[in-house]
Amino acid sequence: MKITLHKYIFKEIWPTFFTCLVVFVFIVLAARMMNILEWVLNRGVNPVLVLKMILYLLPRILLFALPAASLMAVFLAFLRLSGDNEILAIKSSGISLYQMLPPVLVLSLVVFLVAVFMGVLGAPWGNRSFKDLVFKIAQSKADLGLKERVFCEPFDKITFYINSLSPKDGMMKDIFLVDRREKSATNTIVARKGRILLHPAARIITIRFREGTIFSVGEGFDAVRTIGFDTYNINIGLDDIMASISSRERSPDEMFVGELLGRMRKMSKGGTDYNEMVIALMEKLAIPLAAFLMGIIGAPLGAQIQARGRFLGIIISLIIFFLYYICLAGVRSIGESGTLPPQLGPWIPVAFLLFSCGYLLHRAANERPFAVLERITLRITQVAGDR
Repeated sequence: MKITLHKYIFKEIWPTFFTCLVVFVFIVLAARMMNILEWVLNRGVNPVLVLKMILYLLPRILLFALPAASLMAVFLAFLRLSGDNEILAIKSSGISLYQMLPPVLVLSLVVFLVAVFMGVLGAPWGNRSFKDLVFKIAQSKADLGLKERVFCEPFDKITFYINSLSPKDGMMKDIFLVDRREKSATNTIVARKGRILLHPAARIITIRFREGTIFSVGEGFDAVRTIGFDTYNINIGLDDIMASISSRERSPDEMFVGELLGRMRKMSKGGTDYNEMVIALMEKLAIPLAAFLMGIIGAPLGAQIQARGRFLGIIISLIIFFLYYICLAGVRSIGESGTLPPQLGPWIPVAFLLFSCGYLLHRAANERPFAVLERITLRITQVAGDR
């Protein structure tokens, strides 16, 4: 009897889980793809490289989507069982809510293990590979995007014009460059010669000018300066190459556990950078635990709501999910500033989920309805009915 029941609940949960996971991944990936597609359409980047970018983005996106997918899958499954009075029939045969949980625990455990793998290995590898690939693309575009006696813009807000370019040593002669990256001023550089230098380790492209003049014009033409130079460098980092891609050094989300620990040993405690490292280290386990607990929370929530339709379940699941991530982002920000111990911050949302999980399971198992949840359910149902 119980084995048959577990198989039945199992089949109810897993299709919804995979559907929700695909939808969440698609939504997050679509938002990130806007900048990438701009490169394909306007700069001629090979579509194969775009597929690589998507591959590198997937681990981080999965880490974000797993908690939401597990919560929504379990919640919708038990909501459907409750709406069709199947849970009432199961309980009347002597099977408690706790005895219905093994399929939920299996799902939550699988999600936990996958999230641990993504947080410890997958996401750092993906983030690092993604930024390295962006730099390689920028490197190739720096070489291929420059043409003699043609105005071109190989990088955002930087316009180039060169009279001649040597294919052997990359020496440029008679250079005209307009740098519009700073809002407060526009810098126009005229130089006799120059060269592009690449720094892959630091992910910086340096343009070195020789024998030239800088014309700096302030915003609104309120200030104009002229500066002569023998040698002048401008650096182009990933933040100048592609919007929302940051950092000339490896950020904490690109580091494996050993790298984080090694970097932390060399840093003084209490600083913002140190706190960021600690938070990144704690989140590698805290986020998978949150995903595990969210899957379990979905069972008592869905079992207690006497309503039909998936719309209600989706809305409530999204509300819980976004509240969790707002809380996570809040404690992360406070922890980075040092107001809250960074070792403690990432565990606060987990502690809240753990308490909620025990509380909700106890009330649902003892047939004690959630008054607040009933009011929220009624309100959502009324809004949906009005539309």
